[in-house]
Amino acid sequence: MEKPKIVILGGGYGGLVASRKLEKMLKNDEALVTLVNKHDYHYIATQLHRTGAGTAVDNKIIMNIPNLLKTNKVSFKKGTVEFIDKQKQEVLLENGDKLSYDYLLIALGFDVNTFGIPGIEEYALKIRSFRTTKAIYHHILNQFESYQSDKDPARLAFTVAGAGFTGIELVGELIEAIPALCKKYDIPVNLTRIINIEASENVLPGFDQEAIEFTTKYVKKHGVELMTSTRILEYNATDIKLDNGTSIPSKTLIWSGGVRGNKLLESLDFKLNRGRIEVDQYLRVVGTENIYCIGDSAYFPKSENSCLPPTAQVAIQQAEACAPNIVAALRGESQKEFEYHHKGTVASIGTTAAVGKVFGFRISGLFAAFMKQVIEARYLFVLGGPSLVLKQFSKTGKPYLQAASVQESK
Repeated sequence: MEKPKIVILGGGYGGLVASRKLEKMLKNDEALVTLVNKHDYHYIATQLHRTGAGTAVDNKIIMNIPNLLKTNKVSFKKGTVEFIDKQKQEVLLENGDKLSYDYLLIALGFDVNTFGIPGIEEYALKIRSFRTTKAIYHHILNQFESYQSDKDPARLAFTVAGAGFTGIELVGELIEAIPALCKKYDIPVNLTRIINIEASENVLPGFDQEAIEFTTKYVKKHGVELMTSTRILEYNATDIKLDNGTSIPSKTLIWSGGVRGNKLLESLDFKLNRGRIEVDQYLRVVGTENIYCIGDSAYFPKSENSCLPPTAQVAIQQAEACAPNIVAALRGESQKEFEYHHKGTVASIGTTAAVGKVFGFRISGLFAAFMKQVIEARYLFVLGGPSLVLKQFSKTGKPYLQAASVQESK
């Protein structure tokens, strides 16, 4: 009798944690599991802002996926998903390969939402993946190098669009990175600008007032030009046009203005809500019995008009619940409803400060920055236990001056 086939699409937080969970739960020869990902490495998405600013070395951010899979129960296949045929129960990859499945888990992650603003898609740098954030880092280096020749002040105006979670974390890293780069290229720090533009009234929308005030005071103290209640109307690679009638000469616009479900989802025959696949209480795709969806691709209702946010915490919890449900379905057992338990959120502002709330307690400053590290360590522990935590935290390198270990592409 042929073994059931489980295919997992995406090697991000959701897909990788689900794979590790299945490794532990499945009996030998109970099923054939295949994890498909575009690249053979997994990156810690909550650290991408550090890659973009050059404040962390690559080997602390990326890990080889096959090395993270501890048993032969899950095989890895490098490939990009092109289409899912529900009738034939097949996944078609861009290289023409086809993978048949009995159970499918979609964990494809997010795409950047540019809201149709002219020039953003073409010219703005995006925090979308490890490769795109490496491209940001090399772009910044190029601006410093080019300034030495043409003295164009627009090259030293580093603009971040969005003062939400990701935007503020990137601004915090730039606060530390820019002075170090000025020293390297022998350029006075006072010639540089860090500009943060946010459409909402405050930074960190959704955080409590204490966190907002701490963050606002912190970034302004470090010279950041914070522009709230301001919208970007257009960008042409050299000037940012704003809704207040002014423009900012800047050859660096880093977009962190929002995310959406993976664009591939729009070509599939699934019920979408705000660009994400609707799932039921068991994390199954609505209208199916053997297809599951988690993480940024999933629309799991939180209330009548909202869903769980596209965060690493949500993806991990859903993966930890979804894998047992797939095993239960495989064995003909009852599945359990998914319940999300928010454990807190911490946004870093560089390496020595952060803000957030953990288990109901508001934290800020150095202690919050420490708790951010604890959260990252916990994820590594889930993936590979104490050995992976020690391995990643013991790695060293030279931030700001690191070489490109991965070729960049948008």
